[in-house]
Amino acid sequence: MKFLHRYRLLLLLFAGQHLQAQKNIQTGILVVGGGTGGVAAGIQAARMGVPTLIAEPTVWLGGMLSSAGVSAFDGNHNMPSGIWAAFREELYKLYGGPAGVATGWVSNTLFEPHAADSILKNMVAAVPGLDVRYRYRFQKTILQGNRVSGAVFYNEATKKTVRIYARQVIDATDLGDVMASAGIPFDLGMEASSITGENVNIPESNGIIQDLTYVAILKDHGPAADCTIVKPAGYNPMEFDGCCNEFCSNPAKLTSNVTAAKMLSYGRLPHGKYMLNWPGKGNDSYLNIVALNHRHRQQALEKAKAKTMRFIYFLQTQFGFRHLAIARDEFPAPDGLALIPYHREGRRVQGLVRFTIRHIADPFNQPLALYRTGVAVGDYPIDHHHRENPDAPQHPGFYPVPSYNVPLGALVPKNHDGLIMAEKGISVSNVVNGTTRLQPCTMLTGQAAGALAALAVQGGLQPRQVSVRAVQEKLLEAKTYIMPYYDVKPEHLHFAAIQRIGATGILKGRGEPFQWANRTWFYPDSLVSTDAFISGFEPFAMFAKRQNTHLTIQDALHATALAGSGKGFDWGNAEGLTEKVRAVWREWGLENFDTARPITRSELAVLLDKTINPFRLKPVDVYGGFIK
Repeated sequence: MKFLHRYRLLLLLFAGQHLQAQKNIQTGILVVGGGTGGVAAGIQAARMGVPTLIAEPTVWLGGMLSSAGVSAFDGNHNMPSGIWAAFREELYKLYGGPAGVATGWVSNTLFEPHAADSILKNMVAAVPGLDVRYRYRFQKTILQGNRVSGAVFYNEATKKTVRIYARQVIDATDLGDVMASAGIPFDLGMEASSITGENVNIPESNGIIQDLTYVAILKDHGPAADCTIVKPAGYNPMEFDGCCNEFCSNPAKLTSNVTAAKMLSYGRLPHGKYMLNWPGKGNDSYLNIVALNHRHRQQALEKAKAKTMRFIYFLQTQFGFRHLAIARDEFPAPDGLALIPYHREGRRVQGLVRFTIRHIADPFNQPLALYRTGVAVGDYPIDHHHRENPDAPQHPGFYPVPSYNVPLGALVPKNHDGLIMAEKGISVSNVVNGTTRLQPCTMLTGQAAGALAALAVQGGLQPRQVSVRAVQEKLLEAKTYIMPYYDVKPEHLHFAAIQRIGATGILKGRGEPFQWANRTWFYPDSLVSTDAFISGFEPFAMFAKRQNTHLTIQDALHATALAGSGKGFDWGNAEGLTEKVRAVWREWGLENFDTARPITRSELAVLLDKTINPFRLKPVDVYGGFIK
């Protein structure tokens, strides 16, 4: 009995010590991961006045664009907006303008990884109510029924467990670890074309994800330097057979018809540095580590690190690039490599909606009008990396698509509360992940996640209950696109009005696949087709067919009066409306108020936005349908 008594005392003592070793923190919003999307989510949420905490496992912010070393923006060069545009502007200031970052041919914007971390830390420090905890490694979620109410972390600095409780949690991990820990359904790998309706050469579903890369940044030490590393174990130059036209045993193996020098300049950075992230028989690796725990992930990633070291030795000895060595003034890691791998793909949540290639290729002719719910934009082609896995069906390269917007419902789990997705874990098909995964789109998606979380906390709501239009309005206030219109920039006088009217579907754009920067045109100065207007305006009012091929200002006024009739419209009848609009036409930044002339698309957008405000007149649900 004495033994049992002592045993119970020891257990109580141990339990008490364990509880003391744990620390509990309360916050409004918890962002798990300070990567590209996570840092944007935290900034946006805190700017909206909600106490926000970012828990980041490394000592850097920025994820793939800094810690992973992929310091070259892919996409959205011609659609700068929101936090992404602000970040790019800071890069311009640092490097002396756009020309200072146009150093390589993979992107219009290349920069040193440490610069990205520094800029983001400065941006975060300028936001009141935003707390960042570094070296907080995620362990598991805290659940209350089907609601995520926080997460448990291991503080690498103190070697103690920390429990963080929040009213809303954002999963900004690269691999979707938070949703997996919460038991939220997700998809992983390729879906068969028969499931998604995407004709992309996937006959059967499988668990294959994209190749990952462990990036190195090389630095030029001058032509006389010899920085050749010790020959790595297992080195065989034929591992890189086909990487360029100067090292290719068979034309069928050639992945890119470029010289070795051209291959290297792909990722040339400012200050004589080079990003080593070569996709064609370079340092991509196939490692599916998604389901592994932290320790086993780190062990497996040694293979990717070793391949990058072999590629460095290959470049030094095969092509004479001995003057290039790992830049020791970049990553604070013993080996000098990136702090984390570049994960192109992980788990994808089963969300309220699933965003597929059909919604990108033909957004205005789908059963669900998801374009009306857009909260982030992208313009990069469908880009998948599968060369390092011989069992992977090959996607059709750079699949031609127009620019697109990501629907709000893709950020919200189907049946669970308290959690919003950012980063690469949003609800998209495997194919669409090939474009939404890229840095600008991910940063803008993260900003949208932050806005959604803040509105949910402020309204005492769950994310699925938050108004789509309320989220979009907050993003427009931040000068962020909700519609992917290439030809109407945020500095355009009528940007917000055009964005809002575009999101109603009254005026639709025209998509155009174009090289590496796809487009959707709004044509703000073009005339309005009467037939197209009647079709788009139908949800708001039945507008009788006119003889005019193009809508006139008088026609537009008449349609406005019809839509506003009986809905608290305070602009008077059609005749009174004309005189009221005439009086404010110039105040709206418009010219030549002649009711007989055809109205332009931007003029119509402003007229409708300023009078009946269709964006608010008919709210939409998460599926893009009008709420009655």
